[in-house]
Amino acid sequence: MANLKYRPVVHDHQEFLARASKRKGFAEAYEALELEYELANQMLKARSRAGLTQDAVAERMGTTKSAISRLESAGKKNAPSIATLQRYARAVGCDLQVKLIPQK
Repeated sequence: MANLKYRPVVHDHQEFLARASKRKGFAEAYEALELEYELANQMLKARSRAGLTQDAVAERMGTTKSAISRLESAGKKNAPSIATLQRYARAVGCDLQVKLIPQK
């Protein structure tokens, strides 16, 4: 395993939303991708809690850093499979949980 010093990148999702919501068309665009953004936010938090770099997660998953970068970004055309999300969850020391919640 690579001996890399982990330096987390601070990401305040609420601050991001506050700044971005001032841009024209942001609300509609964000709403359309809300679930993807929430998943990406949870993935970043899980990796940070585990104290892992993208390189370390990639090594644990048998893939590349660029693949992890794509996986952790929201709004891309190709959504990850459940199997990929399960592998990512295991790599960062988590269990994956998917729920269908009845609408109100």
